[in-house]
Amino acid sequence: MISALNKLIDLVEEHLTEELDVPALAGTLGTTEYHLRRMFSSLAGMPLSEYVRRRRMTVAAADVVRGEDDLLSIAVRHGYGSTEAFGRAFRAVHGAAPRDVRRDGGPLQTQPQLRFRLTVEGSTPMDTRFADRPAFRLIGHATRVPLIHEGVNPHIQQHIAALPEQEHARLKSLGDTDPAGLLQVCDDLAPDSPEGSELTYLHGVAVTRDTPAPDDLDAIEVPAGRWVVFRSAGPYPETLQTTWAATASEWFPSNPWRLRPGPSIVAVLDRAEDFSTATCELWLPVEPA
Repeated sequence: MISALNKLIDLVEEHLTEELDVPALAGTLGTTEYHLRRMFSSLAGMPLSEYVRRRRMTVAAADVVRGEDDLLSIAVRHGYGSTEAFGRAFRAVHGAAPRDVRRDGGPLQTQPQLRFRLTVEGSTPMDTRFADRPAFRLIGHATRVPLIHEGVNPHIQQHIAALPEQEHARLKSLGDTDPAGLLQVCDDLAPDSPEGSELTYLHGVAVTRDTPAPDDLDAIEVPAGRWVVFRSAGPYPETLQTTWAATASEWFPSNPWRLRPGPSIVAVLDRAEDFSTATCELWLPVEPA
């Protein structure tokens, strides 16, 4: 995966002024667009589309400062059909309009070319297992929330707190298949979405495909497939989030598996009364790389 990401960086540079065909690029690298975008975003800390935009504007800034061509020519050269569209992208990266930068020489925000390297980590073994699951359903109460990488997500907290206490017991009684227990489900998140982008969060349980769901509950249909399950125990949610990050930085680069589209699921197996610590399982849908 590290090699594939570095080849992707090289291809971005070779085709910086063109519209990137990410599915085709993923195919030449022997992976899928979904997995490539997820791994890039997780390791680079930004979506692939944002990296391409920053690199384009870094290179374009040199043309603007040199002053040899008019702004429309520079805009077209870097893949924009008008000076207005180019100006918006330029300002979003550099915080100033092209004309102002041409006049004043700045300010400029440079995006260096990325290079991924594998560092020797993983001194703590990851507690992992695989599960082959037939098609099942996730039922519960769903809402749209912004993505937050670190700390407790207050929007999810608010959603769960709004449910009556007896509703948690009712949901738990409905679950009849693995993953067992009350589940935290994230779905409908684009593979390279930045922090703050929206996802569907469902608080609920897993049921077999044939189990009828009450009309007042939302449902997510999950196709049959293989899952990798990571177990974590410790301060919550920090330990779970560290495990989640390690799947991209350590586990996927060193194992012949890749993510496939589907929800990510957290099953809370045990927790302190105040939820300060918890034992959790993180379920991610995978396929052979």
